[in-house]
Amino acid sequence: MSYARDIALTALAPAIWGSSYIVATEFLPLIDPLIVSLLRALPAGIILLIIVKELPKGWWIAKIFLLGALNFSIFWTMLFIAAYRLPGGVAAVVGSLQPFIVIFAARLIIGTPIKLLSIVAVMAGMLGVALLILTPKASLDLFGIGAALIGSASMALGTVMSKKWQPPVPPLTFTAWQLTAGGILLLPTLLLVEGQWSDFSLTNFAGIAYLGLIGAAFTYLLWFRGIARLNPSSVAILGILSPLVATLLGWFILGESLSALQLFGVGIVLVSVIAGQYALRPNRVVLKPAMSK
Repeated sequence: MSYARDIALTALAPAIWGSSYIVATEFLPLIDPLIVSLLRALPAGIILLIIVKELPKGWWIAKIFLLGALNFSIFWTMLFIAAYRLPGGVAAVVGSLQPFIVIFAARLIIGTPIKLLSIVAVMAGMLGVALLILTPKASLDLFGIGAALIGSASMALGTVMSKKWQPPVPPLTFTAWQLTAGGILLLPTLLLVEGQWSDFSLTNFAGIAYLGLIGAAFTYLLWFRGIARLNPSSVAILGILSPLVATLLGWFILGESLSALQLFGVGIVLVSVIAGQYALRPNRVVLKPAMSK
């Protein structure tokens, strides 16, 4: 039951990330995404630092800044570029390559074995995501594709390195360190965009608060906890739940229609996630009863 509980708690993170699209479009429609990324990471990280009252020391400072760059700064910046250059469906499908990268990176970096069923599950998941949100009129932009690939590779590598580098601190502290480091690295974006701070409304602040406290602090606590306890490939496959939840919330809250093909995609995504977890479940040694002489 412990394994199932760890999977369920970790799956909450990408499920909540799926709500970010609605929050961004309904609460933050005119706010620059890079500013949103900064305000999502840094305040949440500082709040958590105040709670844990502990800072990294020695070589951990460099490691934490590298992890903060991979999991937040680079990933969110590339996500922002891809969102502007690509239709949402194309960006999501490219993003669903992330579990592939994690599977092979985990093999190279920490020696995690590659299982055929996990590869099949990821391929099925990509197909499901494509059926969910990819339209026939979707156009391709090489720069946008490149940004989406870099973003996927960044978070994939961040996931594997977060598994390899496990500091002797609780997951809450690990999350606080990475969020703060990622937010600090995003500070230069203030020089690149025009922040209209005086135009911020209560609705905007509510959206930022949700993305920061729930969509970042809480979800990444669950995510890093899952990375510490589970196979990193198993965690990465759960990421395809994000576009699934985004699609379902659009249907349920915004009144968007769902076609039969999209419903088929929902089923494929769910089956691929279950198959991926089955393939990567921890091996259990079954002790046979001793033969009576």
